[in-house]
Amino acid sequence: MYPELFKLGPITVYTYGVLLAAAYLLGLRLAMSRAKSRGLDPNRTLDLGIAIIISALVGAKLLLLLVDFDRFRQNPAELFSIVRSGGVFYGGLIAAVSVAFWYMWRHKMPLWTTCDVFAPGIALGHAVGRLGCLMAGCCYGRETTVPWAITFTNPAANTNVGTPLNTPLHPTQLYESAAEALILVLLLWTEKKGRPFEGRTFWSYIVLYGISRFVIEFFRGDERGAVFGAVSTSQFISLVLVPLGIGMLIYLSRRTSDPLPVGARAVRRAS
Repeated sequence: MYPELFKLGPITVYTYGVLLAAAYLLGLRLAMSRAKSRGLDPNRTLDLGIAIIISALVGAKLLLLLVDFDRFRQNPAELFSIVRSGGVFYGGLIAAVSVAFWYMWRHKMPLWTTCDVFAPGIALGHAVGRLGCLMAGCCYGRETTVPWAITFTNPAANTNVGTPLNTPLHPTQLYESAAEALILVLLLWTEKKGRPFEGRTFWSYIVLYGISRFVIEFFRGDERGAVFGAVSTSQFISLVLVPLGIGMLIYLSRRTSDPLPVGARAVRRAS
């Protein structure tokens, strides 16, 4: 596609980097608008969003390092590039959720309400970010003969991320972008239906994304690591997160209110 958007002298502006930035900004903007309607502190929410972005970038790169260690051992400088490829999404998700949980506990933010606020923003950002993958040629699919196959011809895609050229491939970037867009619509559409409870939107996202990622991995053609020689790293994580998400949905549906962090409960009792 178009790995390099344009050049300014010695500086190359990569399409992936531009779309990655757009993905984070759009996701954060959606979260901020949802936070305001739920009475969350806008400043705390913005700070949390920035912490999520930074930890997601770091986590995605760390998991990429684990699943593609040989490549980065030969060229360590590539690990620090976020304009050509960002890393493994699950690594970013796990790191971001871990940091977010700590931040919410530290600042006494309502746990599951805040998670629900950010979940659709994650889906929106990921849908846009995968378009960046398409432009860069990363996260490419297996060779195929389906009529909607895509063929990469730009040598920069092969040089930057090893994309096979002149070969029809499954457009797995579009598969995942479309899946995330559908998940976004489902989350927003069902949020107020049935018997809403805190945490439902967040854990519904975890379940829906885990299922879609597990299926899409069968069509991927790039190196993603393997667990037990049977499933990819992302499929293994999906196998862990989907049952966890279902269990949390059942557990939280039986609760009547959003549990506050320990510090917040102490403040409530004191008041």
